[in-house]
Amino acid sequence: MNSPLPTPLSVPVAIIGGGPAGLMAAQVLSDAGVAVHLFDAMPSIGRKFLLAGKGGLNLTHSEGADAFAGRYGARRHAIEALLQDFDPAAVRAWALSLGVETFIGTSGRVFPKDMKAAPLLRAWLQCLRRPVEGTGVEFHMRHRWTGWQEGDASILCFDTPQGVVQVQPQAVVLALGGGSWARLGSNGAWVPLLAARGAAVAPLLPSNCGFDVRGGWSVHFSSKFAGQPFKSVAIAVTTSQGAQFERKGEFVATDTGVEGSLVYAASSLLRDEIIRTGSATFHLDLLPDMSAEKVLAEVRHPRGSRSLSSHLKSRLHIDGIKAAILYELLSKEAIADPAKMAAAIKALPITLTATRPIDEAISTAGGVLFEALTPALMLESVPGVFCAGEMLDWEAPTGGYLLQACFASGHRAGRGVLEYLARNSD
Repeated sequence: MNSPLPTPLSVPVAIIGGGPAGLMAAQVLSDAGVAVHLFDAMPSIGRKFLLAGKGGLNLTHSEGADAFAGRYGARRHAIEALLQDFDPAAVRAWALSLGVETFIGTSGRVFPKDMKAAPLLRAWLQCLRRPVEGTGVEFHMRHRWTGWQEGDASILCFDTPQGVVQVQPQAVVLALGGGSWARLGSNGAWVPLLAARGAAVAPLLPSNCGFDVRGGWSVHFSSKFAGQPFKSVAIAVTTSQGAQFERKGEFVATDTGVEGSLVYAASSLLRDEIIRTGSATFHLDLLPDMSAEKVLAEVRHPRGSRSLSSHLKSRLHIDGIKAAILYELLSKEAIADPAKMAAAIKALPITLTATRPIDEAISTAGGVLFEALTPALMLESVPGVFCAGEMLDWEAPTGGYLLQACFASGHRAGRGVLEYLARNSD
């Protein structure tokens, strides 16, 4: 006979997920004097946050409000509403309150002065653990949420190394992340749990992700050039729906395709086109600062006894991976035809047939629909349960937009819980 479970732990607020959204909700609540219990499946807090800061923690962006909101695409208005409460200036002020100064980089991105995530996270956790009028955040690590108790939807269940733990909160904030980098804690296991409670959830999809090219690279190309960057290039995309994208930057060849900042910026268009039609094509401009006429003139310039490779290097500075991609994708006829070669240098079509797996993506699209939430981010179908962060149905490019929306949604959810507790107090 199974032993009865101990009496559930009764708490004012349970926050599930120790990423930036969950921590921000915890700060809003603890600053208001509410005792918060934060549960996370991992052994330590903020693992994905720390990974995001590995190359320099990009907290937010300094561009104007209209352009900033536009980065969220179809969910612009939903995120814009959250930014009204906690905008990029508020993020910088919050970081400064923790003793972390920020600066605006040449790209407009905002970073901590030391570029590192760990000092900011340490200061944040120290702030959250410090009692405020007798309350503070209590952290429960290695607590993996498995849903609600059968027969009593007021009780949360967690798997822990010590067995099943039950918690009965007055309100809950779910900040469980999307579906990328599962080893750091965000594995999307919450999707069926919320769907079973009547919450509308869009399927999780990779965002800011790499892609596989049609047919794969040749063994020669992948063995020699995988991992190498295409620098000072531009890509252009026009989808079957007429959506357009064009930008300069750089990206990287992989064993099976492409990834990197320029590809990530177009990833939502490319991904959705693959879903609709089975493939997506972008056109690569290897010399975006040179006109098509100038390129053609240089390709046609007499080369005497020099090889075409030497000619391209001498006249156009095309060598290395830029030359290799031309030989990889063009037919012998096109390579020998100056007009076709020049056209390819300015607009080489690269066809993609699949995204890389969701677990490799920087972030995910899909999640809990805003239409299933109140303006305070409470689930319409489950009163007292709020959602925040990447588990909501939005996506954005890298550049500070991801963390900004996580901070802002966590802030809104925290405020929503305060309002909910006030309405339902005895």
